[in-house]
Amino acid sequence: MALPIASVQLYSLAAEFSADMDGSLDRLAGIGLRTVEAFDFVRRPKEIRTALDKAGLTSPTGHAPLLSDELWTPDGSIPTPSNEVVFEAAAEIGMKTVIDPMVPTERWLTEDGVKDIAERLNTASEKAKEFGLTVGYHNHAQEFLASFDGRTAYQRFLELAEPAVEIELDLFWALVGGQDVVSLVKEVGDRLVAVHVKDGVAPASNPFAPDAPKFSSDSLDQRHAGEGDVPTKEALEAATNVKYAVIEYDHAPGDVFEDIADSYRFLVEGGFVA
Repeated sequence: MALPIASVQLYSLAAEFSADMDGSLDRLAGIGLRTVEAFDFVRRPKEIRTALDKAGLTSPTGHAPLLSDELWTPDGSIPTPSNEVVFEAAAEIGMKTVIDPMVPTERWLTEDGVKDIAERLNTASEKAKEFGLTVGYHNHAQEFLASFDGRTAYQRFLELAEPAVEIELDLFWALVGGQDVVSLVKEVGDRLVAVHVKDGVAPASNPFAPDAPKFSSDSLDQRHAGEGDVPTKEALEAATNVKYAVIEYDHAPGDVFEDIADSYRFLVEGGFVA
């Protein structure tokens, strides 16, 4: 397998990016990154494309909700535009893959709910082809709460989603969901085209469970890649088709740019990225 390209999910520096888009991207380029993963791009594609070009960066992947009328996140709800609007913006930025970042817990707790998620993403995949794009899904930890006939909701989703639907596995959240991360990487196989390189101390219980206390990203004890509970090295070595190793912090432990640089060094010095 060719080595993946290092990237960074811009949600990690959401405040900094919104306050100073050009300056933030210049700092990422200065770290050595050439690729980012955009978020909240649908309302500002021209602005983002201009800033990316100026910094010498590209955004081959991006996060946008494709499966929900409103996207809930730990930090607030985001209204969702139509898939066509999302794909138009993605194409303008020059993306290759639009990844749905999150589907709420309740939809993962029944087999009908999982079937609906897969069917919606299959439909979105067909529409995306009209724009020269593919679609994918990014997990948190709620996908592993329910099981059906010995298969987790996430595994059932993988069975129902068409092969054209790509997978981005968040290694930290899979661990929080109680998964053997390396085994899961092997199970997803060649469909796994991106991973979120994220590390930290896994909470004692799944914060997305229906009876869990209200969750905030600020409660997470996240660390630089290679310094927490996630078997990042082993997971990357087990991957067979990963194209992007995407650094992300839901809650950066210090200065976010220094934290990104630290994880980038881990990937480069470990020989995990091109």
